[in-house]
Amino acid sequence: MHSDGARSHHHFADLDSLLHEGDLLVLNRTRVIAARLFGIRPSGGKVEVLLLRPSASIGYDEHATLWHVLARPGKRLPIGAEVLFGDDARAAVTAVFDEGIREMQFTLNVPFQELLQRHGRLPLPPYIKIDDTHAQERYQTIFAEIPGSVAAPTASLHFTADLFDRLDARGVQRTYVNLDVGIGTFRPMTAERIDDHTMHAEAYDIPATTVAAIRRAKEEGRRVVAAGTTVVRTLEGNFAEHGRLTAGQGQTNLFISPGFSFHVIDAMITNFHLPRSTLLVLVSAFAGRERILAAYREAVAAEYRFFSFGDAMLLEKEPSAL
Repeated sequence: MHSDGARSHHHFADLDSLLHEGDLLVLNRTRVIAARLFGIRPSGGKVEVLLLRPSASIGYDEHATLWHVLARPGKRLPIGAEVLFGDDARAAVTAVFDEGIREMQFTLNVPFQELLQRHGRLPLPPYIKIDDTHAQERYQTIFAEIPGSVAAPTASLHFTADLFDRLDARGVQRTYVNLDVGIGTFRPMTAERIDDHTMHAEAYDIPATTVAAIRRAKEEGRRVVAAGTTVVRTLEGNFAEHGRLTAGQGQTNLFISPGFSFHVIDAMITNFHLPRSTLLVLVSAFAGRERILAAYREAVAAEYRFFSFGDAMLLEKEPSAL
C-alpha cells in the first residue's frame, strides 16, 4: 500500500519489482529455539513447559538454569513441584507469578542445547494443528542465525534464496538486527484503553555495520524497509531511547500506537494481524487506521490468509507520520 493510499495485489515473489534500487532491507536474524519442552511429573502425569526467558536476563542465555516459563497443566505445578525430562534434566517450580508465568530451576545432566534437541519442539502457534517435520522446518526463516526467540519473525518466512538473488540484482541492500521475539508480542490486548496496555520487554542487538548502513541510506535519501514488526520495534525502540540509532545490545518494551513519530523506518513488510493485537495497532500507527482498515476489508474479500503462515503486505508510511 502506497503513501497516497493506492493499493495493488501481488505475489510475495514480486517484491523485487516493488522495492526500489538502493532500498535498504532490514531483517531480524533471530532463530526460534525448541522452547516447547515435554516432560513428566514424578507421578507420571505429562507436562508441557514453554520457556519464555532466563529469570536473570531479558535475552537468551544457553547457560541459564533459572527460567520464566508457562506450563500445562499449571494447576498441578505449585511451588516445589518437579518435572522430569528423562535422565537428562529435572526442573522444580520455585515461584508463581501473574499471567500463569512460573519460575523453574533446571538441574541439567546434559548441555542445555542437548536438552532442547531431545525434549523440545519449536513452539508453533496453537492454530497450527499439524506439528510435523515440515511445519517445524517451515517455522524458521532461511537466514535464522542467532538462537533466542520463542516465536518466528513471521513476515520473513516468505523470503527464499531465489528472491534474495533477485533483490540483489535489483540493487536492494540488506542488513540485519536481532530481537528475541517473546510471547508478549502476540498476546491479545485486554486493557480498555490502548494507553493502558503494557508491553513485555524483548532483548535486541544492533550491529555497528547496520547502524552505519542505515545512516548512509538516510543521508543519501534511500528508504529503510523493515521486514516485520520486530525490526520496527528494534530500530524505533533504540532511537526512542537514545535519540539516535545506536549500536549494541539493549531491550525495548516500546508500544507503538497512533501518534507515534517514526524516525527510522520508511516502509515495512508485515503479515495480517488479529484484532485487539499490539501488532495491528503498530501498523495502524505507521500506515494510518483508515488505510489499514480499507486494506483489511479488501484482503478479507480476496480471501487472504491471516496468522503466521498467512499473506503479507508492503506498507509505506502515512504522510502524516513522516
